[in-house]
Amino acid sequence: MRKLTLYSISLFSLLLLTSCEAVETIFKAGMWWGIIVVVGIIALLFWLFSRGKNS
Repeated sequence: MRKLTLYSISLFSLLLLTSCEAVETIFKAGMWWGIIVVVGIIALLFWLFSRGKNS
């Protein structure tokens, strides 16, 4: 059943998206995940450094 769902989603995206739109969507998702990860790491570093000064 899971394999059928994956094939259905793949077929659906191939029919609705042209290749340029598909690549654009992939890169937008990757860009946003990259931004979220970088902001998270910076926030974690600030938190760790501020915690070390207070102790």
